Amino acid sequence: MKNTLKFNLTVLFISLFFFPNFGCSSDTDNEGDPQIIDEVIEEEEEEEESPVYAEVDFSNWKVTLPVDENNNGSPDEYQPNVLINYGYQTLEPVQPYMYDDISDSSLVFYTFPDVSTTNSSYSRTELRELINPSNSRENWTLLEGGEMTGRLKVDAVSENNESSDDYHKVIVMQIHGIISEDDMNTHGFSSNNGPPLIKIYWKDGHVWCHKKSLVDESTSGDDLYDVYNGTWADIKVNLGYVGFEPFNFRITASDARIEVQLNEDEPYIYEDISLEKWPFENYFKAGNYLTSTNADAFSYVKYYNLSITH
Repeated sequence: MKNTLKFNLTVLFISLFFFPNFGCSSDTDNEGDPQIIDEVIEEEEEEEESPVYAEVDFSNWKVTLPVDENNNGSPDEYQPNVLINYGYQTLEPVQPYMYDDISDSSLVFYTFPDVSTTNSSYSRTELRELINPSNSRENWTLLEGGEMTGRLKVDAVSENNESSDDYHKVIVMQIHGIISEDDMNTHGFSSNNGPPLIKIYWKDGHVWCHKKSLVDESTSGDDLYDVYNGTWADIKVNLGYVGFEPFNFRITASDARIEVQLNEDEPYIYEDISLEKWPFENYFKAGNYLTSTNADAFSYVKYYNLSITH
């Protein structure tokens, strides 16, 4: 009996020493298999999602920046041909002012007071529509019409310690007027500058629409091309409160008619003699136009999508 027990113990010792994996499952055998480890890594890489960017087609937009890095006396601008196909992501001078935030699939427009465009005191990081990317003098009339839609939000803006407003005001959309080449030649004008027909402001969380209207509705002829407040002045409408949250906005222009809509609210419609007499051609603008010259001012506006149709 003692000999049998001794023999069995000896066999067990030899089995454990020489065959340590004896009796283990096939799962244990695969733990160190390099091929299986590689397959797991590949599966994890395939599961990683590609970044999602804002839905903005730059085919008909140029961007104006608040700086003059090339020292030509005007704000720097970049044309559609270098912005399309995510080209803006590779432009180092653009990146501080217009860049992607993949955390919420937005395009960020940042600006601060520095260099301003002609006929303005304020700086901007703003898109300007070019219906013909190679000719900024080709624009559209109200009769031809157009529509701009976007989803956006004011993400951050500096506090205003100079007035009763809590924050500095920001223009996020516009229809801007411009004198056509034909009218410049006909009337002998030296400048094609026109006033903004529609300005969409963010003011302390409220969305306001400013529309140009004739001070004197009997104005006619060359006097209609006067861009100053004595001829064209803003009428202002508060369209609703959005705070710092995302909102949808639409501007639709047609013959002697403008329609603006905030989210799913009832559209606000303009139809008046001023639109009938509006002598200018037009282009859309969108982005971040900060209406402050305070040295400490700033604003960040995010666009999630933006589109124009004609």
